[in-house]
Amino acid sequence: MTLILTASELDALADMPGTIAAVERAFGDVSRGTACQPAPTSLHLASSDSRFLPMSALSDSGQLASVKLLSDIPGNRDAGLPTQRSTIMLVSQVTGETLAILDGRVPTRVRTAAASAVATKLLARPDTTTLGLVGAGALAVAHVEAMLSVLPFKNVVVWSRTQETLSSFCRQIEHHGLNVTRAVTVQEVVQSVDVLCTLTPAVEPLIQGQWFTPGLHVNAVGSRPRPEHREIDSDGMARARVFVDSMATAKEKSGDLVIPVSEGAMSFDDVVGEIGDVAAGIIPGRKDANDITLFNSVGIGIQDLAIGRLLYDEALRQGLGTHLDMNG
Repeated sequence: MTLILTASELDALADMPGTIAAVERAFGDVSRGTACQPAPTSLHLASSDSRFLPMSALSDSGQLASVKLLSDIPGNRDAGLPTQRSTIMLVSQVTGETLAILDGRVPTRVRTAAASAVATKLLARPDTTTLGLVGAGALAVAHVEAMLSVLPFKNVVVWSRTQETLSSFCRQIEHHGLNVTRAVTVQEVVQSVDVLCTLTPAVEPLIQGQWFTPGLHVNAVGSRPRPEHREIDSDGMARARVFVDSMATAKEKSGDLVIPVSEGAMSFDDVVGEIGDVAAGIIPGRKDANDITLFNSVGIGIQDLAIGRLLYDEALRQGLGTHLDMNG
């Protein structure tokens, strides 16, 4: 039987601390060779700006194979539709049975924030108190929850293009009791925080490396998985000790990395390594309190597999979802 889980059902099941632990373990499993994370594929035609990205993974510890089909359709915005949609399929590694089909919106949001939390736990200074957010949508709300799971933040400095989005963000996080500052400029955010999360679908960079202060940790999260889109300028990438979720994926889909390499500001060899190498103890993370560290997060299939395992197991425990006999 295959379990079908909708977005509303998944929203009730999502657990941030559990997801952070699962994503950290999954990153480490890739580096240890007990999980498989293939290089990405991007499907597109000259007739459209749309892209379709199959994101696959295989894991011993999760006992799953998974694939998420991500649809990235910028033109949907004009029709009032989501510009990104996705569906996740979970398959038993042992029998090949299709165990579950999940709407991808909630898992993607939660596992993306969890990945930033893993990188922050491994790379940020332990005395960190102030979190900066460039972008204040649903992903920013998820990032606040994720960051509070790994470090004792007291303050949040946030910027958004619209006051309406800012006000909604403040309402959604007020129960955390944080000191929230609404920044007037992006530069104000960057220069006043210990950890910076960039969460916008920017095409041209919003963040300038000349604003980086010693000891800053950056999670570059928001830009679409396209080599011509970026949030961080070339100077920022060149100044930081850069870590990625997957080197093969970043080389194909991260404009934050591809563009500065093409400009000669840095090379792919300047990337310190994958965050899983830090999680597995293969390479060190932060070496010095003054290091500027940057996690370039594009998003990979092993993250979807990790949260998919949690959501599937919890749905079975709670008796949620709809069971279908796909062979009937």
